[in-house]
Amino acid sequence: MSDHIHQEQLKQVMRSWITGVAIVTACQAGVFHGMTVNSFTSIALSPPTVMVALQQSTRTQQAVNAGRAFGVTILGIDQETLAKRFAGQMGEDQPRFAGLDTFTMVTGAPLIKGGLAYLDCQVVNAFDVGASTVFFGEVLASQSNADGRAPLLYFNRDWRRLANR
Repeated sequence: MSDHIHQEQLKQVMRSWITGVAIVTACQAGVFHGMTVNSFTSIALSPPTVMVALQQSTRTQQAVNAGRAFGVTILGIDQETLAKRFAGQMGEDQPRFAGLDTFTMVTGAPLIKGGLAYLDCQVVNAFDVGASTVFFGEVLASQSNADGRAPLLYFNRDWRRLANR
């Protein structure tokens, strides 16, 4: 391990990288699963492809792996409570989807109403890296509802917003 950096050192360095916040969702045997992520990015425009990394120990990873599909709801600044809920930081005594309005597009993966934007994806490739699985999803449908709303950001272990110049 002397040639590699320590996990805590990597975490400290990555806290300097600002990311957007999204909720990745899937449906398995009629049950919705979802989790907050910031390991999400666009990979290619043709075919339209995005990437998400999910810990293998999560129900969401297992649902995406089994169903070969996932949804992405990109969150706005007014959705911090929702991000915390799906990150397991609050409300663990109730199901994550309780009281939420959802909809589907093509794959049946649930999308959460009120987001800035949505992607409905079919898994086209996946591979394991350490304790995570990296999924590449071809975007089958998408929708944007930003309408000037600001995105929710994550930086240095805290939720953030864009500042005006």
